[in-house]
Amino acid sequence: MRTTAVILSGPQDIGLGTPGLKGPGGNDLVVEVRYSGISTGTEKLFWLGTMPPFPGMGYPLVPGYESFGEVVEAGADTGFTVGDHVFVPGANCFDGDVRGLFGGAARHLVTAANRVQRMDKGAGAEGALLALAATARHAIAGFDTALPDLIIGHGVLGRLLARLTLAAGGPAPSVWEVNPDRRHGAIGYDVIAPEADTRRDYRAIYDASGAANLLDTLVPRLARGGEVVLCGFYTQQVAFTFPAAFMKEMRLRIAAEWQPADLVATRALLDSGALSLAGLITHQSAVADAKAAYQTAFEDSACLKMILDWKDAA
Repeated sequence: MRTTAVILSGPQDIGLGTPGLKGPGGNDLVVEVRYSGISTGTEKLFWLGTMPPFPGMGYPLVPGYESFGEVVEAGADTGFTVGDHVFVPGANCFDGDVRGLFGGAARHLVTAANRVQRMDKGAGAEGALLALAATARHAIAGFDTALPDLIIGHGVLGRLLARLTLAAGGPAPSVWEVNPDRRHGAIGYDVIAPEADTRRDYRAIYDASGAANLLDTLVPRLARGGEVVLCGFYTQQVAFTFPAAFMKEMRLRIAAEWQPADLVATRALLDSGALSLAGLITHQSAVADAKAAYQTAFEDSACLKMILDWKDAA
């Protein structure tokens, strides 16, 4: 079995190919993808060639870990049936030398059933956003964590952090955004330019910008004993001047990617209506125009989230 997939052959070298798929087993599903998201974090680093090395990295690869589609084949031991709709957080299912490091940007995926999450068919393109929402949830959830009262960046992750804070019953956070074009779309919280903010008593500052040089700007804004949470992926050295952090007794925490429990909890928030993914997708593109879509996602600041539509792909 072969399928159409996005293949990143090297930095800024992206196109469509038809890799082979590994055969499914009794615990596997074959999913026909309808929508997949483009990550402006990890995928952009692969596109630029700046991703730090780690096991499994290399080209050519199928990017993507945000896929939503329909089960078209279900193993006897999966508990799923043909016609179920699911979110797939990537899949390592390709034959040959094509790496499935993330592996979600393909028309068909073979994946273990215990990796997917059932979704309502009506989720549509928003169904591809589950992992991103779960990443925001992972940053907030856990023991001894404070809800953000300041969020840096009003991209998709920053918006999700703000929405989850409100869903958890917390006070409305402030959000800093340097780009005036991204200050729209806030519901229940304020988005302001950093220079317009005079507060210096924030308890928990969550950075969703991915900028490695912000700590010296953020530390003076903390209350004594306050925490800075790094929610992005930083390829440059993250450093800060010690005396100011010493005086504030700053705490620093790193929030990694979602865990399976975060997917379950986030889906429950969506099902209950406590969390909405509306208004986060600004661009959609047919798979045939994938090369241009990736460039737009990574280079156009007006693009919050790009979704690939696989409807017409083989």
